[in-house]
Amino acid sequence: MAIHWRTPAGLHTASAQLPVEGRLASFDGATGWLNSPPLTPAGLRGKVVVIDFWTYTCVNWLRQLPYVRAWAGKYAGHGLVVIGVHTPEFGFEHNPDNVRRAVKDMRIDYPVAIDSDYAIWRAFDNYYWPALYFADAEGNIRHHHFGEGEYQQSEMVIQQLLAEAGADGAGRDMVSPDVRGLEVPADWDTLRTPETYTGYERTENFASPGGAVPGQQHIYSAPAALRFNHWALSGEWTMGREAATLNAAGGQIAYRFQARDLNLVAGPAAAGTSVRFQVLLDGEPPGPAHGADVDDQGRGTITEPRLYQLIRQPGPVTERTFQITFPDPGAETYSFTFG
Repeated sequence: MAIHWRTPAGLHTASAQLPVEGRLASFDGATGWLNSPPLTPAGLRGKVVVIDFWTYTCVNWLRQLPYVRAWAGKYAGHGLVVIGVHTPEFGFEHNPDNVRRAVKDMRIDYPVAIDSDYAIWRAFDNYYWPALYFADAEGNIRHHHFGEGEYQQSEMVIQQLLAEAGADGAGRDMVSPDVRGLEVPADWDTLRTPETYTGYERTENFASPGGAVPGQQHIYSAPAALRFNHWALSGEWTMGREAATLNAAGGQIAYRFQARDLNLVAGPAAAGTSVRFQVLLDGEPPGPAHGADVDDQGRGTITEPRLYQLIRQPGPVTERTFQITFPDPGAETYSFTFG
């Protein structure tokens, strides 16, 4: 697909022939719906449809969300229907109450299909979070995009499909999304640390001496110094398939990283409980580098399973050593993400 810009009057347009990539797949496998009764391809005929595959702890999707939310708001009156398909990555994301809370907290008011059995994911033959599929008013998939970015191109596709459907008044201006907290784009120029899982099935660069002891309570320790992009546990933990669970008070995780933001997917092991934590950066409280879920002394509390922003550095971004200590047992950690 080629996108051509026409700028004499400060305007632009998508003048490209969008191929037909397939048909809009069924949503019959949804295990529930939020913000809408169940929707069908037949019932959506005449509407331009954007399908957004997401899972609520995915930082890449969180950074895409402001644009999807803005498109839904701007173009709904012109014939666009945005459908979020929530397909879970972690076990707790199968819980519809957790998804419902996330939808409310993230100010999502467009329809959401809960896809806990991966039926819609398979129907679309999808493999990615986030993933966008764009369908025309006849139910043909005309474009797709995987991952973050290309927001102007995606919006121009929406405008073109609406124009093909005969919609008037949608305009050619691009949205200016309301971006907050975790939704702020990554600092790609300084980001040098990849997502890291803390469960044994997918973890990498685990530096505790002796390595992982899968599925068993074990007392771990950290090396005297961490190599770049390596991490370690200290204290008594059980490293499960998708999460590391702290069994005794005083456990720690350390990570040598380089990124503006450091986030942690975590939750309490027992529903309805909370777990306190303390964050240090190079051995000191983070001060102005604290994230939204931490005060300047590095203190915070895990209250529900979600993504917690622990570090957001305001100044020069270099290699740093992060440490989180849990004075209470019962923390479950799933993955570190960075921005």
